[in-house]
Parts: sequence; structure tokens; C-alpha cells
Amino acid sequence: MNLPNKITIVRVCMIPVFLVFMLVPEIPYGKYIAAFVFILASLTDALDGYLARKNNLITNFGKFMDPLADKLLVSAALICFVELGSISSWIVIVIISREFIISGFRLVASDSGIVIAASKIAKLKTNAQMIMSVLLIVNLDYTFFNVLEQISIYTSLALTIISLVDYMVKNRKVISDMK
Repeated sequence: MNLPNKITIVRVCMIPVFLVFMLVPEIPYGKYIAAFVFILASLTDALDGYLARKNNLITNFGKFMDPLADKLLVSAALICFVELGSISSWIVIVIISREFIISGFRLVASDSGIVIAASKIAKLKTNAQMIMSVLLIVNLDYTFFNVLEQISIYTSLALTIISLVDYMVKNRKVISDMK
């Protein structure tokens, strides 16, 4: 168990902490603590990837758990936003469905010895989702921030769809070989 993998496990363990601060309204400053925990968890994603690449510590565990940890964190936040009425459920369904589709697609491709790395658009999508999530967690009730939240939601949605199409187009040979 190397350091990048331990950091990934810490990120997964941060999700229940985030959920408590996000969903228990009696906790003073809970949403700000939830935002801090979410940002910290998001930063661990960059850190573990950097350390794994820099020190040549890339493992099968890391290849599997790192993207799973990201999906769990973002999905947990998205489901909280539906619960709190901050985002429409259909948007969350589209975003989470894309994650399932790509994960399944990667799994099938890996059976053929093909590794499908995250594209630049997918990384941009992830960053947009993280920014959207922080805005929705903090949820400042000012017109400017409300508009910014809506822009971030639809930007995240658009990048989610674009990155799905990008994966499918770039890997159409893998898809045709699956038949």
C-alpha cells in the first residue's frame, strides 16, 4: 500500500464526513465545513495522481480506486444537492449515468487489454463538477452567486455530455469490437 493509494483511501473516508456536515442542519457552519472537506478531498485527487506519476507508483489498485473515489465523492455531493433542492434530479441522473457508462466501457475495454485514459475534456468536466459542487455547497443567496451556480450546473452538464460523446467517438473501434 503506497502513499498515493493511502491518499485515495483517505478521500473515500472523507465522504461520510462530508455528508454529515452537508446534511445535518443543526451543525453550526456545517455547509462551510462541508465545503472545506469537499475541497480537501478534491485536492487529494490531484495529489495522489501527481505522486503516483512522479514516483512511478502506479498500481492496479490505484487505477481502479482513484476514479472510483472521484465518482463516489461527486455522486454523494450530487445526491445531496437533489435532497436539498439545489439541482434537478434529471441533471444528476445524466451526470451519474455518464459515469456508469464510461466505467463500464473502460471495464469491457480492459478485458481486451485496452486502457482508456481520461481525456482532457473529461478532466475539464471533473473540474467543472468540482467548482459547481463547491458553489452549491456554500449556496450563497445572492443574485450573482445564484446565476453563477446555474451557469456551473449547465456547464457541468454540457461537459458531461460532450465528454461522453468524445469517449465514444475516440473509442468507436472498441465499441464495434464489443458486438
